[in-house]
Amino acid sequence: MRHHRSYSFRRLPRSSAFRILVLLYVLLDSLHCLSLYRYQTAAITAPPPPRNTKRVYIASQHWNNARLLREHWNNALVALVQELGIENVFVSIYESGSYDDSKAVLGELDTVLEGLQVRRSIQLSETSHADEIAQQPTEHGWVKAPDGRDYKRRIPFLANIRNRVFQPLERLTAEGEHFDTILFLNDVVFTPQDVLRLLDTNGGKYAAACSIDFKKPPQFYDTFALRDSSGHEAVVQTWPYFRSYISRHAAERYSPVPVASCWNGMVAMPTEPFVASPPLRFRGIPDSLASSHVEASECCLIHADNPLSLTQGVFLNSNVRVGYNGSSYDALHSPDAILSPFQIFQSVWWSRIIRLITTLFKERIVRTRLGKWIAETNSWERGDFCLVNEMQVLVETGWKHV
Repeated sequence: MRHHRSYSFRRLPRSSAFRILVLLYVLLDSLHCLSLYRYQTAAITAPPPPRNTKRVYIASQHWNNARLLREHWNNALVALVQELGIENVFVSIYESGSYDDSKAVLGELDTVLEGLQVRRSIQLSETSHADEIAQQPTEHGWVKAPDGRDYKRRIPFLANIRNRVFQPLERLTAEGEHFDTILFLNDVVFTPQDVLRLLDTNGGKYAAACSIDFKKPPQFYDTFALRDSSGHEAVVQTWPYFRSYISRHAAERYSPVPVASCWNGMVAMPTEPFVASPPLRFRGIPDSLASSHVEASECCLIHADNPLSLTQGVFLNSNVRVGYNGSSYDALHSPDAILSPFQIFQSVWWSRIIRLITTLFKERIVRTRLGKWIAETNSWERGDFCLVNEMQVLVETGWKHV
């Protein structure tokens, strides 16, 4: 009698079954990465953004940016106001006591804007960092460091500087003028098309839309202000960036990324909260909390305070990439910046490994200090997800950690 042998997966040696499962997983994961490559291709070949139909209040602060202003920023701003429509914009610039030639270069920009009849306010401050830290400590904005010395805190200082750009907006609003969007421009290289794409993020529906910034690509720059949808810092500084599934899933598909906070070079926000009563403004955390050796970016706290963040969402548009110098910007927009399927596979796995082996220990340290402060002061910090284990103070040449 002939006997027929039957084979099944269950009768395979365990080592063989494991190898087959691994091969199947790698195959499926490779197909997944190929699909992500197609999303990248679709983002690169997307049609140009629509023309601007909004009235835009452009706000910017500068300190020691003469080279960038002369080589890139001034020309980009002039091209931008022409693209948006001179009748649609107001430009508010505040320069804060630069040591370089920034004032003169902004004067050149002022002359060009005057010739184009662009409405604007360009404020030039003679108060330097040295002047600021030479002041006697006041009730607010100073902290006692572990060395026992009193220092002027960096973040309240920056918040005050950023709030200066709203002075013309307050006047224009009182006169009955309306703007749809505030566009915050950092000291970055950008083009008008970058701004149009940013304004069109999520179909133009957002509490804030941010670009992503780079100084040394492919690592993004502003880790201090960026928080994923769960309020965590980026897990890696390269694509796909995020720890939370919601943010990472969107970043992998080159879609608008829901985040708790971002800044990253350029930000568009509806004007409404900034002209409300009371108006939304930049701020720092209380000095009493900062003395616990924690700090938070004013550019993160603004989203925590914004009433529209919960209803309209904050989005990072990773398809709008800006650089802090010309070479970085060129690298971001060269063919070499396009990830191959294999590079996508590597990046996805690197992100998985880092998420697996890293913990949220830093956040636990901050939460412990925050909890102690809450118990002692009976206060609360709305922007708790912005907090980091740092103390940042002003010095003559910039700032430092203490």
